[in-house]
Amino acid sequence: MPKSGGMSVGRLTTTRPTTTRPTRVLAILLCCLAFLPAMAQQQPPDQKSDIPDAPSTSQPPPPAPPELKTPPPGTNPTNPPDQPPSASSSSSPSEAGNAPPGPPPSSKIGTVPPGSVPKTPPASQDQLFQLRVNVNQVVVPVRVTDEAGHLVSGLLSTDFSVYEDGKKQNLNFFTSDPFALSVAVVIDFGMPDIALQKVNETFSTLSGSFAGFDEIAIYTYSTSVSQLADFTAVGRKLEGVLNGLKTKHGEVSGVPVLGGPLGPQGPSVNGVPVDSPTTPVSTPSKQSHVLNDAVLMAARDLGKRPKNRRKVIFVISDGREYRSDANYGTVLQVLLSNEVLLYGIAVESAAIPGYNKLERLRIPGQGYSNILPKYANATGGEVLSEYSRTAIEDVYHRLIGDARNQYTLGYATRATPSDTRREIDIRVNRPGCKSSDLRPCVEVFAKEGYYPLPAR
Repeated sequence: MPKSGGMSVGRLTTTRPTTTRPTRVLAILLCCLAFLPAMAQQQPPDQKSDIPDAPSTSQPPPPAPPELKTPPPGTNPTNPPDQPPSASSSSSPSEAGNAPPGPPPSSKIGTVPPGSVPKTPPASQDQLFQLRVNVNQVVVPVRVTDEAGHLVSGLLSTDFSVYEDGKKQNLNFFTSDPFALSVAVVIDFGMPDIALQKVNETFSTLSGSFAGFDEIAIYTYSTSVSQLADFTAVGRKLEGVLNGLKTKHGEVSGVPVLGGPLGPQGPSVNGVPVDSPTTPVSTPSKQSHVLNDAVLMAARDLGKRPKNRRKVIFVISDGREYRSDANYGTVLQVLLSNEVLLYGIAVESAAIPGYNKLERLRIPGQGYSNILPKYANATGGEVLSEYSRTAIEDVYHRLIGDARNQYTLGYATRATPSDTRREIDIRVNRPGCKSSDLRPCVEVFAKEGYYPLPAR
């Protein structure tokens, strides 16, 4: 086709200007920016962008998303942890893959409300490693004396053997250190007045026999029991209580009045009561001496004292027991359960040589003539019989020193739910004992047993 000034004859043709590469890229970006608002409108309402919006100065910030509410206590969730999901909530793998991702998990950790977790017993495998063993620690104070009655010192744990119901035990505790004392002093006001006045004169020596870290309570008894002072350290309060006891009087001995104008039968003519045709037979009344009740009250109070103290009942009495509500067996169980030692000073008639043997000849219905040795032997204590005031004061220092300075043995035994008494036998190894100054023959004093369960 012939050319004429850039124009063609009979046919009009145009030419497309040539575009460069940067121009094409810019055109693509402009197209993408134009389609972004349309794509944002087509996005599902529950689908959130991972990129947060920038804060705006003209509009308030959007409200925080509501927290997931936990079911109230006592209600079961829709799908408990141990139940499979319901059919309506289940989906196929293809649907799960096409579903849009949910919101990211919250980092806040909360506790499960009570009642929302089903109470299912643990698996048997979880119980295979649960081992429970109840162990009872038995503590036994032991007093060891030589043939002259003096304490023997310097013994080691290997010198002792402990048997419980005939079976040898392994010691896990041993000491010869002195202990602080918790002492219940029990004074018999039913003694003859001459004996009580003799005891009243020794109270200053009694308070001086204790140390400053000891604690003392005062009890008195005759036909009933009274606590005059709770557990307190030696001081003015205790001395005031003891000084107040010096004005008390005991029984006035004498021949009982059984007849005459002052007799209990009333007026009579020629020995015959006016209102009775026959002559009644009058017998002297016997006053109560509730020693068992007094020891029981003191033992129960001592059971509440700290376990790091040695618990002692110190009885000053002639040992008579009559008409107590508690019997000997019940009181002894409380003494052994609370690890209480009983020491006694037998005065007046109980101090007569050989009189203690009469308590074995107890007549039914007449009480005990002297029950103190029975308590002392069973608990590992001691009873000394003294008649004079000076001898009584010497006994205070000796008995309190013996109670404080003892060997203390301990062993562990399996605790069983039983209130049966278990017998204890303490032996000191002295094979072929021959008395000598370096290795004397010894006597061992300790409680005869204990009860696995505390006394009720």
